[in-house]
Amino acid sequence: MIKFLTFIFLMFSMIISFGQSIDQSFSKEEMKKDLEIFKEIRIKANSGLYKYRTEKQIDSIYNWAEYQIGKSCTYIDFYNIICQLTDFEGSLHNNTFFPKKLKENLINESNGYFPYPIKCIDKKWRINFDVGEIPLGAEIISINDIPISEIVKNLYKYFTTDGDNITGKQIGINTHFSKYFRLQYGLINDFKIGFKQINSDKEENVTVKSISYLQYYNNFRKRHSKPFDQIYYADLQENQKYIFKKIDSLTAVLTIYTFDLGNEKTLEHKNYITFLENIFSTLENENFKNLIVDVRQNGGGTDPNDIVTYSYLTQRNFQENKQAWISFKKIPFLKYYDTTIPIFLRPFVVRKYNREFQEIFPFQNNIGYYQDENSDDHKIRIPNMKAFKGNIYLLISPAVASAGSLFAAMVAGNENTIVMGEETMGGYFGHNGHIPIEYKLPNSKISFSFSVVNLEQDVPNKSTQKFNRGIIPDYEVSQSFADFIRNEDTLMNYVLEFIKRKKTASSSKRFFIRNQLKTKTIILYQFIGNTVS
Repeated sequence: MIKFLTFIFLMFSMIISFGQSIDQSFSKEEMKKDLEIFKEIRIKANSGLYKYRTEKQIDSIYNWAEYQIGKSCTYIDFYNIICQLTDFEGSLHNNTFFPKKLKENLINESNGYFPYPIKCIDKKWRINFDVGEIPLGAEIISINDIPISEIVKNLYKYFTTDGDNITGKQIGINTHFSKYFRLQYGLINDFKIGFKQINSDKEENVTVKSISYLQYYNNFRKRHSKPFDQIYYADLQENQKYIFKKIDSLTAVLTIYTFDLGNEKTLEHKNYITFLENIFSTLENENFKNLIVDVRQNGGGTDPNDIVTYSYLTQRNFQENKQAWISFKKIPFLKYYDTTIPIFLRPFVVRKYNREFQEIFPFQNNIGYYQDENSDDHKIRIPNMKAFKGNIYLLISPAVASAGSLFAAMVAGNENTIVMGEETMGGYFGHNGHIPIEYKLPNSKISFSFSVVNLEQDVPNKSTQKFNRGIIPDYEVSQSFADFIRNEDTLMNYVLEFIKRKKTASSSKRFFIRNQLKTKTIILYQFIGNTVS
């Protein structure tokens, strides 16, 4: 009897757990309480809250959130409100998470998902899949009569970027379109897709069946563009994280896929330093004139790899950042801190971290707590003796973020650098980074994290740069549609051709000048001869 009752209890528990869904009802009262706590935490702990938004703008969007709660009745409604608030702040290190059980149930959903990966090519959203009712490369016009432009805009909130950057959001949509669509529009059995085939102005329609969460990601792993963009998703081994390649006797390429290369105490970092020392010795000894620095897939990593690399690419003294600060002396709202440590023990555990914060950020003013001149981040660093003095061509993309964008911004500020590619998702002038903290709301159990250090990067002002944007390239180049179909690298081909044309133009100019000098010399000799005679 006892075994039977135990069995019934377990079965009942399983039914309840598997019955949980993000579409379940959620009371307005609980939403309001969680929203109030969420806002208080952001104000007290998040130094980036007013980085890109005024206090009036923040108040306005929270008024919007309160209004939306009045129209909401489900868990996913509230989750979407939190995502909108999080995205509005403008920090790529902001994240929002479902509770574990709801995430597991989302993954186990057996239908309702859009079947095809898509990708933004030439500012149009195209099918990125070789098998299906719609041809590869077809332009999507609408889904269930909703214009694709409206759909994409509604999905922006699920992938945060710095400031008002939009290009970086394409990275998230390229990868998670089907999941984001489900979060915004719910589970859908059939999708009516309006599309245009390649080289056609005629809009066609087809209705396709939905698939499961896992089937979509299986399709994504079979996407057409995988040979070209898989490096962004790969779990790289140490020997795959950076590459040096000679193009010819004058031009070389340094590709750095990540700065996740350990710190000063690790062997991986020391190996990277040896690599840099060797290649920049080669560049100096063999008198290379052009260095292409490719960081298009670099989403960040650990200190000091970005700064050390920059020391080989600059002629100026520099700092890691001009200014860094946090908004609290002690970590606030410990009762909501997302940890398995019991509430009554948290003050004892966090005490150590508070001491570290106070040591790193000892200087207080009316805004927050700042690093002082003793900080290693503010140390004046000098160029490496082997720093490259030729032409630098920096290749960037929307995937560049965090330490990757800090590095790219500093290189972009060099007078000898030409920047090519697409705007980065990481900010040019600064970002919130370094130290993440995570909280959990008591009623919804939604977790959210953000980085607490507000950084101002050591970069010069440029006429092309806006405060609330990523790094803007000097030459905007994205993958062409033809190269998308062939899985070829439009930008690398472009920069190599650019260098070739520049070399040809320079040679022609030198030839013209030599001929002009030669002509002037002959005329001068003739003039002298005539005068003497």
